[in-house]
Amino acid sequence: MAWTILDTSKLRDIDLFHRLSESALEAIASIIYTKEYRRGTKIFSDGGPGRAMYIIQSGEVRISKDTPVGEECLAVLAAGSYFGEMALLEAEPRSADAWASRQCTVSVIDKDDLMRVMDGDKALSSELLWSFVGTLCRRLREANNKVTFLTVAGSH
Repeated sequence: MAWTILDTSKLRDIDLFHRLSESALEAIASIIYTKEYRRGTKIFSDGGPGRAMYIIQSGEVRISKDTPVGEECLAVLAAGSYFGEMALLEAEPRSADAWASRQCTVSVIDKDDLMRVMDGDKALSSELLWSFVGTLCRRLREANNKVTFLTVAGSH
């Protein structure tokens, strides 16, 4: 694992972090490390422990779930996307698999490191938690819209 301090301007480009203060971004940047994955490598497994979130610097990651009828691709994520962030908020197992569908480099934010930073900075904690709430609300709204679309499409 290589430690890389991700530039705060690059962090600000990530939707989850774009509204954070400069000091909050600096605190997060200080705990990030970088990992590389070869094409076809599993980054984490459905049901496995969630201990980190990932920001894709380069390459591509496929998020998928095994179903009774085979593997279902939930998302294909490119550079600038992030995944695994639910692991930072809850102590639940992973809800899907993550695969490097192309050679990729990711920035990793470890849950324990983030909790240590947040414990020491309540303002950062508040900023970051509100950012997570906004992201989760947006994703829930998108999921609701998809369910509505599928329900309407299935009734015709």
